[in-house]
Amino acid sequence: MMQDKSMQDKVMNAFTEQTKNMYNPMRKINALLVENMEKMTDFQLEALKAYSQMGLTQMKQAAEVKDADSVRDYSTAQAEMMSSLSKKVLEDAKTMADMSMEFKAEIEKIMEESRAQVFNKASEDKAAAAKPAASK
Repeated sequence: MMQDKSMQDKVMNAFTEQTKNMYNPMRKINALLVENMEKMTDFQLEALKAYSQMGLTQMKQAAEVKDADSVRDYSTAQAEMMSSLSKKVLEDAKTMADMSMEFKAEIEKIMEESRAQVFNKASEDKAAAAKPAASK
């Protein structure tokens, strides 16, 4: 009777360990996904704020156009703003691409760790199963 309880405990412990190993990578991936979504959302909100500010500045400058000199100044400011906007769009696209690559690398790292754990566990189980047979 005591042996049956011990065997049940071993089976339950093995099941618990396998379940933990199976869900651990998914838990890590979910946490990483949430973290990445927060970073992307924060970045996009900041970018939107900057683009909106540029647009408002242009509207204010357009409202101040009153004569030929102010038209010239406004045109010069427009060209500078377009240059700044182009530069910002390129920088933002690069930042988003970098964030995506970092996220992909983290996912690959988690998956590789998971594969290594499964492989190591299988090797340990195989070695443990071979031991009693070798000692007989």
